[in-house]
Amino acid sequence: MNLFEKIFNYQVMSRLEDAGAFAVTQHERIWLKTMLAHPAAEAAFTPETLQKLRSLTRDTPLLEHAGSLIEKAKSAEKQVYHPLLRPLRRLIMNRESLRVTYRIKDGSIFDRQPGFPFRLEYSMIKREWYLLWHHLGRRAFMSTPLGNILSVTGQPFPAAKAEALRASISSILERRKETADIEVVREYNPELSRILYAFSCFEKEVSYAADTDTYRITLTFLGDESDYVLSKIRFLGKRVRVIRSDKLRRRMLESATKALGRYSEASIPACDR
Repeated sequence: MNLFEKIFNYQVMSRLEDAGAFAVTQHERIWLKTMLAHPAAEAAFTPETLQKLRSLTRDTPLLEHAGSLIEKAKSAEKQVYHPLLRPLRRLIMNRESLRVTYRIKDGSIFDRQPGFPFRLEYSMIKREWYLLWHHLGRRAFMSTPLGNILSVTGQPFPAAKAEALRASISSILERRKETADIEVVREYNPELSRILYAFSCFEKEVSYAADTDTYRITLTFLGDESDYVLSKIRFLGKRVRVIRSDKLRRRMLESATKALGRYSEASIPACDR
């Protein structure tokens, strides 16, 4: 587990970097100084911020028995925080271009490819960060996992070209979007908050029809996220139904037909009936 994930999740980082903002309780100072001694601190903070925090906690004792704090072995998991998030965010904010070295699935490495970064996106399906960028050499839209990026360096880029590229990429992403209307079965209206939570990672609008006492959720998502949308609909079961999206309705019908075929009376051995 990355020891600084808590800092980023609760947006403490922004306060620590602002002038005069600092953890004030003794417990927080002890915890912070202990974490600053970990190698992960070098990637979590800029050198200036790290030096400032270490200076402010110079007279604070370390957490007792910190070396004895261990975590049980478990399956490997991808962390929300990635060391490239900070430098890539700065490049995107400053409208700079980049030279990126990355590898692909077969292990091939593409060295110092010229590109223009557009956005950082977290995939709830694959549980990892992606960089959306325009390859200046191939003139192609790219989506690369941060885990596959080996190095990044920024370069100045003309402001006029940057705005034109951003508009072009926005248009591409807009064309890739799909929408679907999901209706909440009326008897499950009391579970609306649970249903909305299942779709919390998608852009959505909720409308209510008073004459029929029904809620309708309009989802907007990228085409390659349709499988994840389907998994959420299947999870909610009979609480919802797809009323607009031929693609999702067709896929749900296929799933239901296969399930019925697998569990029909004729498919069950006589000894198990």
